[in-house]
Amino acid sequence: MILIFLFFGFVIITNDLYQKISKGIEIFGKTFREISLNYVDEIDPEEFMLFGLKKMLLSLDPYTSFIEENRMADIEIITTGKYGGIGASVGLRKDKVIIVDLLEGYSAQRQGLQIGDEIIQVNSTPITKENFNDLGLYLKGEPGTEISIIVKREGEKEELKFVLLREQIEVKNLTYYGFFPANSNNAYLKLSGFTLTAGDEVKKAIIDLQKQKEINSIILDLRGNPGGLLDAAIDVSDKFLKKDLVIVSVNQRDSKKNMTYKSNEEPIVGDIKLVVLIDGGSASASEIVAGAIQDNDRGIILGTQSFGKGLVQTIVSLPYNNSLKITTGKYLTPSGRSIQKIDYSANNKVFVSQNILEKKGYYTKNNRLVYSAGGILPDTIVPNIISSNQISELLARGFFFRFASYYLEENLNSNLKDMNEQELYKKFKEYLKNQEFEYISKADVLIAELETIANLENYDEQVKEKIRDLTSDINTIKEQELDKNINEVVIEIKKELAYQQFGRVGRISEGLKYDVQMNTALSILNNKKLYYKILGID
Repeated sequence: MILIFLFFGFVIITNDLYQKISKGIEIFGKTFREISLNYVDEIDPEEFMLFGLKKMLLSLDPYTSFIEENRMADIEIITTGKYGGIGASVGLRKDKVIIVDLLEGYSAQRQGLQIGDEIIQVNSTPITKENFNDLGLYLKGEPGTEISIIVKREGEKEELKFVLLREQIEVKNLTYYGFFPANSNNAYLKLSGFTLTAGDEVKKAIIDLQKQKEINSIILDLRGNPGGLLDAAIDVSDKFLKKDLVIVSVNQRDSKKNMTYKSNEEPIVGDIKLVVLIDGGSASASEIVAGAIQDNDRGIILGTQSFGKGLVQTIVSLPYNNSLKITTGKYLTPSGRSIQKIDYSANNKVFVSQNILEKKGYYTKNNRLVYSAGGILPDTIVPNIISSNQISELLARGFFFRFASYYLEENLNSNLKDMNEQELYKKFKEYLKNQEFEYISKADVLIAELETIANLENYDEQVKEKIRDLTSDINTIKEQELDKNINEVVIEIKKELAYQQFGRVGRISEGLKYDVQMNTALSILNNKKLYYKILGID
């Protein structure tokens, strides 16, 4: 009798669900048709439908989204790591669209575009900060097609026009690997993405390094890595874990579709010491790898708490070459914990039931306590943040990048090793003065508000004088702030100089010299007793 009750209960719920779906489609369709035909002003039915569709999806999580046909190239990059383009990356610098990176060997670099060039037109479309987000649509396209780009270049009076050939660009997941320090036996791997080739890239890099000399330890850097494919995360984890260990489990709405993924090969590096670096920008596939390493006690997780994305998406084809990216699962680390940080069902009537994201304790293989809800918490928490807000502002507005371009134009044969840091800093401050850089702090904002109130309320002159004195004091503090953080300033300058001289590899290798998290990882790897103590191994 119990089985029959459960069976009929299931049928009733399913029929009710389909009735609700049919009812919803009927109401939506009727509303859409009536407005499209009878609204007082003529509207575009296609745009109207897209607007409603996108707004509907906003009631779910931010990872469930409608992908229009012209955005399919973005999915191709995520899945295959390939796209048709010119091999250039762009960014906004002081409201200008600037080339910030060139991939070596592709048309943009071969035909003479330079880092720092300002893109002002692509084909017949003027480029501004307003259409910056659509720039990828203009630059990407079928390999073999031509694209016209007009740029402004510092030091050139006339605009420069380039006619480039789009090629198939292959995006590397592993943006850097090598021994660091150079004279050590520690291998450093910087993984920036998780497309299908991520695991193979890691394997080939390790094999290449093993040919050079023995590897005694590895630092896998997942900081700032936003993730990618589930399969790629499993493949990367497989390179470090012993065979038959759980990497990740994926739970779906239909429990019959739940899957558990295990390592299916012996690790290419055996059981040598391993540290994985993470931060708040490490998400999704990065967290799967970090969770698998942590819960299996394969290595130490170091850095700051990860992003906290424990949801899995699937791409579903829709009519007219459109697609739907939909969250279809929630993944669990080997110990059974979900690291999802945000509950999108909270106070949301769209969801029939709400998820309760509680911070609960779980245990690794060595019985170490780890927690759910809120990303991956490192075994060793080491911040690596910039202490000065003014330096953060300079970074955000591209001043280090622009100064490096300016400096190298003035000093063509400069060598990083021979640079006088005090002189470099002095030239940077002169550059900021010439550029009329103004840093508006939170204190400036509050004082401006206080000054406005003082004028509106007609405070006496003595109070206004005190406000002016306070403004003067804060300006003095701001002027001294850079001097107090001269080391951080010089480091950022040298990283940009290395980038413009030697590309992405140059910036990474230069930055590692001053990287607090990296140096902490090295000190732990060099202390065998401490390393195994953190992992709970006697």
